Amino acid sequence: MTMYRPLLLACSLLALAACSQEQAPPPPPPQVGVLEVQPQTVPLERELVGRLSPYRSADVRARVPGVLLKRVYQEGSDVKEGQVLFQIDPAPLQAQLGVARGELARAEASYANARASAERARQRAPQNFVSQNDLDNAVAAERSAAAAVEAARAAVRTAEINLGYARVTAPISGRAGKQQVTEGALVGQGEAPLLTTVDQLDPLYANFSIGSTELERLRGASNVSLAGAGKSTVQVLLPGGRAYDQTGTLDFSDTTVDPATGAVSLRAVIPNPQQALLPGSFVTLKANLGELSGVFLVPQAAVLRDANGAYVMTVGADGMVARKNIEASIANDGHWLVTSGLEAGDQVIVSGVQKARENAPVQATPYQPAQDAADAGQQPQQAPAAGEAADEAAAEAKPAE
Repeated sequence: MTMYRPLLLACSLLALAACSQEQAPPPPPPQVGVLEVQPQTVPLERELVGRLSPYRSADVRARVPGVLLKRVYQEGSDVKEGQVLFQIDPAPLQAQLGVARGELARAEASYANARASAERARQRAPQNFVSQNDLDNAVAAERSAAAAVEAARAAVRTAEINLGYARVTAPISGRAGKQQVTEGALVGQGEAPLLTTVDQLDPLYANFSIGSTELERLRGASNVSLAGAGKSTVQVLLPGGRAYDQTGTLDFSDTTVDPATGAVSLRAVIPNPQQALLPGSFVTLKANLGELSGVFLVPQAAVLRDANGAYVMTVGADGMVARKNIEASIANDGHWLVTSGLEAGDQVIVSGVQKARENAPVQATPYQPAQDAADAGQQPQQAPAAGEAADEAAAEAKPAE
């Protein structure tokens, strides 16, 4: 009888384990983190590729013919407006000025004689010492001599201007580029060759474009308010995603669509006081084109997608899970901008969404961003099966044999 006692004890333990398993309460609803969403107004931002260009760019050319004597400035340096950049041989121009001054002196002498003759004729005309024809000729000669003096003075002024052009100056303030013509070359004869270029680097222009279809869609949307030139801001993103410390403003929007690209050209002014940005380079621009009103910011982890499109899981007042189809096509700093499908006060499941099942109860708690990492590190513990419980019971009963 003693040898059957352990067997009876093991059977009793198995029956007790089966009964306790059948009477175990159902598991509690899974715990999820929810976020109560409210409509808000957010900036309408787009990341676009643009190219920088100088604010002003001026070609420096010789305005009078002559031999280039020397370059005065240092290539690649900053120059001021009116600063001398090149020197052209002034000797021929000085000679032309001397000739013009001589012609002026001759014209002034002729005018003096003509004026004296006309004055005498005017004095003798009342006594009929001169005929009316002689008087008219004297007055006409005086006027012709006066006109010759004015022409000679203009020639002198022209010669002085040409002599001044022998000193080639910077038309604007900026950075002077590489010298294009060497000393000893004849410049200004026929088509004037390019001597150098001066570019203004502060500020810079950022030229970019946006598709006409997208622009029309934004203009036609009821919840989009587009900002005009002077109000939209543009942020330059440097290599590595780092934002440039100066914010630009949109100053031009084209009124026509480029037929080659189907896009509308835009331009922004970017301050460049330290001249850290260089013209000609391609940059990424984050353009704030306006505002989106009545949209919901939903963390990207809460938005799911299937064959029917994007959707989220929400928790109702009764604690039951419901699915809501949404429109979410714009991402912004780790969130989706939901333009339709949600209502104010909806409890959107963000963490633990994989545990939620439609029309099933859940235990909702306020969403904490650190909760996702905690959920990922937890490993669920499973209760031992009935067979494992029986083996453990038999092992405990064996020593009693």
